[in-house]
Amino acid sequence: MSPKFRGVFTVMITPYADDGSLDLKALADFTDWQIRQGIHGLIPLGSTGEFLSLSQEERDAVARTVIETAAGRVPVLIGTGAEDTREAVRLSKIAEVMGADGVMVIPPFYSTPTDDELVVHYQTIAEAISIPVMVYNNPATSNVDLKPELVARIAQIEGCDYIKESTLEITRVRDIIRFAGDNMTVFGGILGFESFVMGAQGWVAVASNVAPGPMARIFELVADEGKIDEARALYLKWLPVIEAVGGQAYVAGTKSLLSHMGFQAGPPRPPRLPLPQPQDQAMQKLVSDFNLTFAQ
Repeated sequence: MSPKFRGVFTVMITPYADDGSLDLKALADFTDWQIRQGIHGLIPLGSTGEFLSLSQEERDAVARTVIETAAGRVPVLIGTGAEDTREAVRLSKIAEVMGADGVMVIPPFYSTPTDDELVVHYQTIAEAISIPVMVYNNPATSNVDLKPELVARIAQIEGCDYIKESTLEITRVRDIIRFAGDNMTVFGGILGFESFVMGAQGWVAVASNVAPGPMARIFELVADEGKIDEARALYLKWLPVIEAVGGQAYVAGTKSLLSHMGFQAGPPRPPRLPLPQPQDQAMQKLVSDFNLTFAQ
């Protein structure tokens, strides 16, 4: 059976006005631009969206704006991760009521739960909603590593149908597919092209915030057209942009690029800081080199 979600999904930035408040008009414009540029799906309120820096009211406003602006043109998954299982359930229920197509859930990121606790955590969330859950493995930020053997257990839970695998170990994609089979559809988290070649059906990407069309095209070339050499060439061409928003620059760097492209992204919220001037200038050069622009 073909997965419901497939392709490149942008893990979206959250735009702010100069005074640091939410800019929902900018968010709606950004959502529409992403879709018109050919993105396959959208995920607000992930790490790149600074979900931990938003109040509940702001989180609701972000989710509602993206869902309503997308209006069914592409799937929208809402980040609903929380340290408390009950809170993750509450947030996931809110997302479903708002019309989200699914939720993305990072593991509890402080308590370092055991494998059994993680299985119950995801089972509790999945049983509380009727939309799919994308499990999110990012050990660098969550202090929890969902290894393929554990993912295979979670894949047995009805509704836990997807995983965003955010490590640099491409064998994770291979082994999740090997151990979980059709019960779990893999999306790359950091590695896009490499994950596609290994059989991933999607990529939750940061770089598609600034280049949704080319990032989506890399997937289409591999997964839909079998043109791996052409996809590799396109990937290598865009690798400087992909790398520029990797690591610690994933929020500030992405917002810097978008600002130089002509989009009101605003600064990140503290404790994150805007890029220092030399790095910001490097981002400006990338915008020029790749002819990046935000055009309504």
